[in-house]
Amino acid sequence: MQVKFTDALDQFLRYIQLEKNFSVHTVREYEFDLKDFLSFLYSEGITNLEDVEYIHARLYITKLYDEKKARTSISRKISSIRSFFKFLNREFNLDDSPFRSLYHPKKEKRLPNFFYEEELSQLFDRNVGNDNKSIRNMALLELLYATGIRVSECTSIELEDLDFHYSIIRVMGKGRKERIIPFGQYAHEALSKYIEEVRPKLMKNEKHNKLFVNMRGGELTPRGVRYILEEMIKNASMHTKIYPHMLRHSFATHFLNHGADLRTVQELLGHSSLSSTQVYTHVTKEHLRNTYMNTHPRA
Repeated sequence: MQVKFTDALDQFLRYIQLEKNFSVHTVREYEFDLKDFLSFLYSEGITNLEDVEYIHARLYITKLYDEKKARTSISRKISSIRSFFKFLNREFNLDDSPFRSLYHPKKEKRLPNFFYEEELSQLFDRNVGNDNKSIRNMALLELLYATGIRVSECTSIELEDLDFHYSIIRVMGKGRKERIIPFGQYAHEALSKYIEEVRPKLMKNEKHNKLFVNMRGGELTPRGVRYILEEMIKNASMHTKIYPHMLRHSFATHFLNHGADLRTVQELLGHSSLSSTQVYTHVTKEHLRNTYMNTHPRA
């Protein structure tokens, strides 16, 4: 039985969206990766999925290396191809064994960017204000740093997800996995002030339950969060780039620097694997080494 490329891809995308419950962003990545691979197969004269062999996948990966694609990008595409052909094996009995042999390139060892505690203190101190925008921005900054949540998780939070009595927040992470995260006094006070004094003014005629809103009362988007943080960096006269994930990295790094164990940080960040959290141990070790070299009299 011949399987059309487009039909198989459509079925696979529906499968990962509806049955595997992957996010819209992840489904788009799979679609992009697989369309790129299928386009390559067409250029090689392959029009039937039954004719695809290991050598074609290897040629495609070699092409990506020749184009100097990032190793993380290549690794993701390999995972997409593997998953696709595993699905084809299950649904159409196509042989997927050659694609299990595709190996992932070694990841480049890049440590996550984070703020030192002194830098964050400067960022907080220079953005204190009593106007609506400053109060809203401070609540956003406090929550991001207090919880280490992703920007997509932050913009999805609704008012009922907050419990001020126990100072906890419920977030929906990747794969629609729910987790409960505590937050401290600074975030508690900043959020209370924002919700009680500012949010009602910004909402005006808008009706939705999202926690964070823009200055017109609409739902705050991830892009809007990035813009706010960039404004706050300028206000603090800090000559550095900022993006929401830096606050997540800072949260994890500072936690470990102050003695938290990896498992706790893993649970708070919502990592499915401990290996994802272990990158922060390298950050803290490097921080300790730099501190030692800069401060010890005989270093």
